[in-house]
Amino acid sequence: MDNDSDNDNDKNRKNRNINNRKATDGKSKLGIVFWASGSIILLTAIIAAIFPSLVQTYSESVYGWISSYFSWFFMLSVFGFGVFLIFLALSPYGRIKLGGDHSKPEFSFRSWVGMLFSAGLGVGLVFFGVAEPMSHYMISPFVDGETETFEAARIAMGYSFFHWGISQWSIFGVAGLAIGYNQYRKQKDGLVSTSLEPLFGTGYNEKAKKAIDILAIIATVTGMATSVGLGIMQMDGGLSIAFGLPSGAWTQIILTALMTGLFILSTTTGLKRGIKWLSNLNMLLAAVITIFVMAVGPFTFIMESIVVGLGDYLSNYAGYSLRLQPYSGEAWVQEWSVFYWAWVIAWSPFIGSFVARVSRGRSIREYVMGILIIPPMLSFLWIGALGGTAVYSDLFNGTNIGELVLEDDTAALFSLFEQLPMTDILSALAILLIFTFLVTSADSATFIVAGMTSGNTDNPQMRLKILWGVLLGTLTVTLIIAGGLTSLQAASLLAGLPFGIVLILMIVSVTKSLRREPNDAMKRRQKKTKKN
Repeated sequence: MDNDSDNDNDKNRKNRNINNRKATDGKSKLGIVFWASGSIILLTAIIAAIFPSLVQTYSESVYGWISSYFSWFFMLSVFGFGVFLIFLALSPYGRIKLGGDHSKPEFSFRSWVGMLFSAGLGVGLVFFGVAEPMSHYMISPFVDGETETFEAARIAMGYSFFHWGISQWSIFGVAGLAIGYNQYRKQKDGLVSTSLEPLFGTGYNEKAKKAIDILAIIATVTGMATSVGLGIMQMDGGLSIAFGLPSGAWTQIILTALMTGLFILSTTTGLKRGIKWLSNLNMLLAAVITIFVMAVGPFTFIMESIVVGLGDYLSNYAGYSLRLQPYSGEAWVQEWSVFYWAWVIAWSPFIGSFVARVSRGRSIREYVMGILIIPPMLSFLWIGALGGTAVYSDLFNGTNIGELVLEDDTAALFSLFEQLPMTDILSALAILLIFTFLVTSADSATFIVAGMTSGNTDNPQMRLKILWGVLLGTLTVTLIIAGGLTSLQAASLLAGLPFGIVLILMIVSVTKSLRREPNDAMKRRQKKTKKN
């Protein structure tokens, strides 16, 4: 049985490689998907560079309109994603593998977790790990809620855990499951449009398929631009606060160019060397910073705040997931939860494809439980250590980290380091961590986008990865200059809204395929039993 399965897997891999080669032959190498998505992104970058004030004005209008009228869609959809994945993991479907029945994971558990953490959370978590709890501590998530008190600190930690917990990773999980199941179980390509074939049929409208792939690419690049933009802005602020370097557009352009150059160097080494090595380095740097802060900070307070925050998160999960503010007219949920979900949905094609790629050979149960438990727990540890120390400092030591965060959220992390020993070393390590996170994420994103535009999702061409890296860097810089965080948020919302609908269709599609699996699996188990 094992030999037969191995032979089948070899044939399937050969067939997939042949299909990938066909997809990259001739004109299809740079077909309509590439030219349409690339042109839209390049045109957006040019307009943002030439008319920054106009782009900023329209960004604010777009952000306000989408967050006002479609908040219900984002909140309801993301809650549904989490419920769907948890049900799937606990059901008999959880035994099905993202690959052949006898396939084994390609990466070790440690490397797998490192790549999930680096690609999915990295830059955003470093940016918001201190900024978010301190923002909620200073401005309550609830109307007439307490601020700068013990209760305010508790709510701040619980809500921060919510935003970086199961909900965020359920979005990545849905995209990755649909793509990975079709790519490695059904031996098809890893395109988003292909993952919808079980729903619409193998030969469904070619124009619709290309439109879906174009949307996925635009969503990925704009979502990634938001993450890179946040990281560049934070590095710019950190270099200014910690080392007195000039802050502004030129520094941000230089940092983006340097990041692009290094990720191109990383991408030439391939997935198993460049991204894997950088992911392990990210985990090491994050662990060093976390352990140091816990060692020199209020350890007991940190651990207790993590435990309480976890309890508050679990008890409020459903309430926070479905919380909106139609009666009070306040916009706090739109500014935080809705932005987070739209941002994550926007780059879910990239994270989904990447998570599927590194999870090949794992069962659906292992895949779901892994992504819904391990990265969130690591996030809680980071937020609890750094955000908890910042809260403690303002509560008991009379510091003003919260006020500094309200003035400039890019300064949050480095304002905390000023209250700790070895400030310069900590700041340098944090800047290095942000930079390696950026390089890893950009490397991973361009790998996936190049595969989407060529059809060769296993081994896309180097020139396409470089080209998409340059486009990503260009879009990031122009959006930062045009309006900073507002422009980045608007881009995420604009891309996240239509792709949220695609994610729902992906759930329906993969469910339809999975319903055919159990009978076949039972027949195989019955044959094994009879032979024994």
